[in-house]
Amino acid sequence: MTHEEEVRVIIISDGTGETASLMTKAAVVQFSNREISYTRYKNIRTAVQIEAIFQDAAPRHDLVVYTLVSPELRKYIQVMSEQYTIPTIDLLGPLLNSLAAFFEVQPASQPGLFHDVNDQYFKRIAAMEYTIQHDDGKNVMMLGDADIVILGISRTSKTPLSMYLSLQGFKVCNIPVVTGIPIPQEVFEIDQNRVVGLTIQAEVLHSIRKARLERLGKEPGSHASENYASLEHVVKDIEYANEIFRNNKRWPVFDVSGKALEETASEIIRIISARKKISDRSRAK
Repeated sequence: MTHEEEVRVIIISDGTGETASLMTKAAVVQFSNREISYTRYKNIRTAVQIEAIFQDAAPRHDLVVYTLVSPELRKYIQVMSEQYTIPTIDLLGPLLNSLAAFFEVQPASQPGLFHDVNDQYFKRIAAMEYTIQHDDGKNVMMLGDADIVILGISRTSKTPLSMYLSLQGFKVCNIPVVTGIPIPQEVFEIDQNRVVGLTIQAEVLHSIRKARLERLGKEPGSHASENYASLEHVVKDIEYANEIFRNNKRWPVFDVSGKALEETASEIIRIISARKKISDRSRAK
């Protein structure tokens, strides 16, 4: 083969072929004196598909690079390689074999698992971005896209709980409940099965707010302290929120007093997921 002759590299994958393509191109840049074109075959799952690819590659003796999790299909590629005298490079097989020896267990050999993991990763990223953009009542006009809407008074862990849920892939909007200020109308215009409330015992919230003011350097007895951390004000805030929750009986309410973040999140996920299943079954009928 002369240096001027173009080389075609054929990528065979049981997924998107993106991994094989990137790895091959990363190596090929070390051979800059060659003109190289790429043809990618995605979602290859049968011997018939593989044979058709080799028949296409045979006249030019193209290079075949492949990432297939099925040991049977990898063996079949070797058969085709010998039959058509076509060079092949197995990017995944040796790695799977080495990992199998290390872990002392055979691989699942199930195509598409990496793609599924990738999808889950990007879903979590999108959920985190949405949750950050909808923290503390921001952008309520986009509530329709939320998986979960959390309502609660100040210091009921709305923001950390929302971020934790977003790491599980849920798009979360949290909205503060402020005494005397109505809940945004947008909350009542979305699926009410997605809305949850947070409440807390007065003594617990009183302690939390006092500790927060001390961290912020507020002096006990100051105007800010009286308006925020006094037991009377705390009770008033809780009663206002609980009255709203009583008037909206479809919203499950979670008492966060003394509970770990993970515990509350687990309870919310369980109820929201159960409601979604019921809703999906109803739509399917």
